Amino acid sequence: MSALPKKKYTAEEYAAMELVAEYKSEFYRGELFPMHGHGGPIAMAGARFGHNRIKENLIYELNARIRGGPCQTLSSDMRVKVELTGLETYPDVLIFCGPPAFADEREMCLLNPAVIIEVLSPSTESYDRGTKFRHYGLIPSLKEIVFVEPDEPVCERYVRAADGVTWNRTSIEGLDAALAFATVNATIPLRDIYTGVEFPEPPLR
Repeated sequence: MSALPKKKYTAEEYAAMELVAEYKSEFYRGELFPMHGHGGPIAMAGARFGHNRIKENLIYELNARIRGGPCQTLSSDMRVKVELTGLETYPDVLIFCGPPAFADEREMCLLNPAVIIEVLSPSTESYDRGTKFRHYGLIPSLKEIVFVEPDEPVCERYVRAADGVTWNRTSIEGLDAALAFATVNATIPLRDIYTGVEFPEPPLR
């Protein structure tokens, strides 16, 4: 006997369910995909301490540097929609510049991020670097994607080239190095990004 087909939802139904859900889910082609961490679905307040510490450090440091300018930061409670594919997901940190554009009147789903930052985890790293990266690349306003390793001081910055298709990669490694953003006027020492984080093994530098 064949399995029953999965229930399909509209984007409006998904948005309404996310308002009361116990954990976050991505939305793609009518289906909900619970966002999993190390131990299961990520509850609204759930993630490893190091992951959250890095995210909060980034928000703090970015706000201190770009406050008063045309760009602003938002954390993982703000959903992003890739209009060309319909994917809706929650980046760890994002930056938008100029007036925000939203997918709905509730203003809970942003359409025009300029920078997306993802703090990686073993369970989602291949997805973040692969499928999700390709989706993100279809957002016209997006100019920069940054991946942050949680267990060692390493950041990878991808900047969209002038052709609109190519992404130029830069690796920043070591606590004495600094992450310089190409899209906003902000340079953050990795030592500040990883403040309060204990690594499984001592950093090489």
